[in-house]
Amino acid sequence: MKKVALVLEGGGLRGLYSAGVLDVFMENNIQIDCIIGVSAGALFGVNYCSHQIGRALRYNQKYGADKRYMGMHSLITTGNIMNKKFCFDTLVNELDPFDYDTFKESKVDFYATVTNLRTGKPEYKIVTDMRRERDMEILRASGSMPCVSKPVKIDDDLYLDGAIGDSIPVLKALDMGYEKVIVVTTRVDSYRMPHKNRPYAKVMYRKYPKFVKAFINRDKMYNKTLEDIRSLEDEGRILVIKPTRLVKISRVEKDPIIMQEQYDLGVSDTKDRLKDIKKYLK
Repeated sequence: MKKVALVLEGGGLRGLYSAGVLDVFMENNIQIDCIIGVSAGALFGVNYCSHQIGRALRYNQKYGADKRYMGMHSLITTGNIMNKKFCFDTLVNELDPFDYDTFKESKVDFYATVTNLRTGKPEYKIVTDMRRERDMEILRASGSMPCVSKPVKIDDDLYLDGAIGDSIPVLKALDMGYEKVIVVTTRVDSYRMPHKNRPYAKVMYRKYPKFVKAFINRDKMYNKTLEDIRSLEDEGRILVIKPTRLVKISRVEKDPIIMQEQYDLGVSDTKDRLKDIKKYLK
């Protein structure tokens, strides 16, 4: 029986809010059967399955300002704002090792959301063994932001950021048959995504008109999802953990103090909701 799914929104370093949530879950033995992560939600969410409390915050604070990690230097020199070699090899294998064995042995079904360039649709790809190149590429594709990342090839298709196709896949979790769904968002409750024409997208992705359409209309999808989440929450079908205040943090934040503030907010908000969470899961 499918019981509890956890849906994790992305948002670059805003995702440190979710990292705080996950660490409180681990510290309080909150059991999840499935995680569906999007972008940073997937990149940070793997640490729940490897049971590495504090890891996401630690390596971001330590290496956030390192030119090898993420930013303009990587974009200019490699074509990716996130440096593939550093982020998906050096970091996970040498500097702050990922616990591949614990992840593989985890009973949690882990899905990373990606967007197919050809169809413009989201796909939810299961990740079972992070030592496999294909699984690591799925994770990388989920966090590859459009226009500042090269498309990632998986099998016979090209993929980018899962947030373009499905920013907060709550309906997917319900469609998969999970009885309980916890959603972690990284925006304050009042946020609504503004529309952007994105003329550059029509040039950069002219070979992929369906992706361009999804990219340009992302605000409609996102704001509709927020309406769905509010309705489902009012009906008691899902539980939502969201920031109770705004932290002004960039998607590619370099300041460890701001990172800490975002993470700490996730921790405190989750601790304040522990009784609600445990009651919901009963």
